[in-house]
Amino acid sequence: MEGVSVRKIKKICVFCGANSGKDVAFVNAAFHLGEVLGKRKIDLVYGGGKLGLMGCVSTAVAQHERQVLGIIPSAFTVNNLVGETCGKEIKVATMQERLVMMMELSDAFIALPGGFGTLEELFQMISWAQLSIHNKPIGVLNINGFFNGLLSFVDHAVKQEFITPRARKILISATTADELVDKLQAFRFEYDPALSKLKWSPSSSQKEKLDLTLRL
Repeated sequence: MEGVSVRKIKKICVFCGANSGKDVAFVNAAFHLGEVLGKRKIDLVYGGGKLGLMGCVSTAVAQHERQVLGIIPSAFTVNNLVGETCGKEIKVATMQERLVMMMELSDAFIALPGGFGTLEELFQMISWAQLSIHNKPIGVLNINGFFNGLLSFVDHAVKQEFITPRARKILISATTADELVDKLQAFRFEYDPALSKLKWSPSSSQKEKLDLTLRL
C-alpha cells in the first residue's frame, strides 16, 4: 500500500449468517477474518450471539484479545435463542435501532456469506452511503465465489442505469480477509454532488440516536 493514504480503522462491523453454511470454507474464512482483525488490532462490532459464522468471527477476535461488541434486539435474548455474546452486549428494541447503532459505532463494514438478514444489512449500509448518511467503506468477503451472482447483478443494474458508476464504487469485494481490509483502508468516498446536499441531522430530543428523517 505504498504511496496510498490509509484510512484509520479501529472497529469493523461484520454482517454474516447465523448459520454456518454448507461449505466448511465459510467457517474457516470467518475464523480467519477474526484472526486478521485481531492481529491488526481492530475491534469487532456484530449482531451478537454465538450462532453460525457470527460465533466464529467473534470467537476468533476475542481470542486475539480485541474488544467484541454484540448489538442485539431484546427479542433474540429470550430463552437464550442465539446463545451468549462473546464480549460486551448492548440490547436494543428494534432491528432498525440495531443497524443505526452499528453504523454509528463502526469505521467500516464487512459482509460474509449469509441469508436475507445479512443482505438487508449490507444493502442498507450501501444505500445510506449513497445518500451521504455516512462515508464509511463497505466490502464483501467473496469466499469460494459466494457473492459472484450478487456482484454480477449489481453490475447488471449499472448497465441498465439503475445504479450509477459512482455508486457502484461503494461496494468493495475481495477474496481474502487481508486484501479486503487493505481495500477498506485505502477506500476514498466519492460524494454525489446532488445527494451530498441532503441534510441528515441528529434528533434534538435524543442526540445519541441518529434521526434518519430527510430534511429538504
